[in-house]
Amino acid sequence: MKITVINVFNFTSYLQNSCDYASYRDFFEKNASDYKAGKPVSIDHAEYLVVNWQRTVRNEKTFVISETLRNQLEQLNSKLIWLVITEPWCGDSAQCLPALHRIAAASHGMIDLRIVYRDQHPELIDEFLTKGSRSIPKLIQLNEQLQVTGLWGPRPKAAEELVLRVKSNPATAESYKEELHRWYAENKNHDLQAEISRILT
Repeated sequence: MKITVINVFNFTSYLQNSCDYASYRDFFEKNASDYKAGKPVSIDHAEYLVVNWQRTVRNEKTFVISETLRNQLEQLNSKLIWLVITEPWCGDSAQCLPALHRIAAASHGMIDLRIVYRDQHPELIDEFLTKGSRSIPKLIQLNEQLQVTGLWGPRPKAAEELVLRVKSNPATAESYKEELHRWYAENKNHDLQAEISRILT
C-alpha cells in the first residue's frame, strides 16, 4: 500500500531529530523516577509518568509476537522506517510502544523504529490528526524513499470503538480510562499485531 497524499511532506529533519527506543526509554525512566522522588520534571502531565512507566515495563516483559507476524517480518524484502510520534505521559503509548519496539526488533534490521516527541513537533502531528485530534501514538510507516506506505494509531480499532462507546454515555464517560486499560490487559496486543500485519503488506 502506498499513501501518496502526504508524500510531499519532508520527513528528513524529523528523522534527524528523532531518537531510538533505548534513548526514549532512558528519558522516560529518569523522569518517572524523578517525579516519584518528588523532583521537578519538565514533562507535561507528569502525574501519569509513574503508572505509564509501570505499564511500559510490564508490556516489555509480557509481549509475545505471533508466529504469523514473525513469519511476515522474516519475509520483508525492503527496509522500512517507523516514525512514531508520542509522549511518555500517553497511556496508549505505554500499552503499544513496547510492542511496536519488539516487532521492529524482530525484523532483523528491516524496520528502523524512530521516535519523535509530539509536543516538540506540533506541525508534524497536525499532518496526521485523528478525527481532528492530536492523538498519539501515531506510527508513520516510510519506505527508503521516505514515502508514506502505512499509518497506524493512536490505538487498535476495537479499543477506539470502546472509548467512543464509553465516553458517549454520561453515566460511564468518566471511567473510560479504566475500561480502556482493562481492554489492553485482556487483549494482550493481539489486535495491534493484526493491524500492523495489514500495513506491512
